Amino acid sequence: MFSIVKNYKIFFSITIIFLLIGFGSIVTRGFNLGIDFTGGSIVDLTFENPVNVAQVRDVLKEHDMGNSIIQLENSDGKTEANSVLIRTGVVEDTELRATMNDLQSKLGNYQIQRVEQVGATIGSELVQQAAMAIVLSWVLMIAYITFRFEFKFAIAAIIALIIDVLVVLSYFSLFQMEMDSSFVAALLTVVGYSVNGTIVIFDRIRENLKIHRRSESLGEMVDNSIWQCMTRTIYTVATSLFAIVSIFLFGGETIHNFSFAMLVGFASGAYTSIFLAGPMWMFLKNKKIGI
Repeated sequence: MFSIVKNYKIFFSITIIFLLIGFGSIVTRGFNLGIDFTGGSIVDLTFENPVNVAQVRDVLKEHDMGNSIIQLENSDGKTEANSVLIRTGVVEDTELRATMNDLQSKLGNYQIQRVEQVGATIGSELVQQAAMAIVLSWVLMIAYITFRFEFKFAIAAIIALIIDVLVVLSYFSLFQMEMDSSFVAALLTVVGYSVNGTIVIFDRIRENLKIHRRSESLGEMVDNSIWQCMTRTIYTVATSLFAIVSIFLFGGETIHNFSFAMLVGFASGAYTSIFLAGPMWMFLKNKKIGI
């Protein structure tokens, strides 16, 4: 039987390397924050005739919106496309309507796919509320796990959860995927899913501690506990990922980023529950990891 505890350095090293890459991306590239966080407007238009970025920007410049982000959708590498996504800063409704009328008069008729507007104050409040929601979930989980198990189990579980959140954040920074309000919901779902898998393994460790044989080291007991839960964990992860992959592939553009965050988070949650949580608890208990 493969010893997860004995090979903990491999899993810890993989985790540290990826998190360092993620931190590097977060520091240098930052995040692609949607208007839910930054405030502003998103205008998604489909023109009757193909247009290019320069044409759209020229019109926006006349309305002091030249710094807007303009994306051609479904362009297949071409410099022109019918579908255009425009992201602007915070503008008044009247100015936005005037700009859209100007686009129509100069670039031709179009169909409005969506128009979203969020004030800067609301965006700032959402960032604060999102951070508070995640931190509060961690605090409540520490209290619950400490009550049901012990404080060292709680700390190991929270470290695993923090890693899961950092992994999702790293992926979104690396691939510059847009973060919106649904991203917060995805993160909280990932936290709940991940801690559930960790608690299952910790529960088995607690039960095995009661019948722990002196001939069996603590490391062997933790290994056995993890492997006793492995079938359940694999089945749970497989069924969950099957549903999320289906949503990711066929759910449409609107929930694409939400399902991607869930996909990455669930995979990370399974990894941390199986390969990190148990060894981390051993380290906290003994100040070392041994077999």
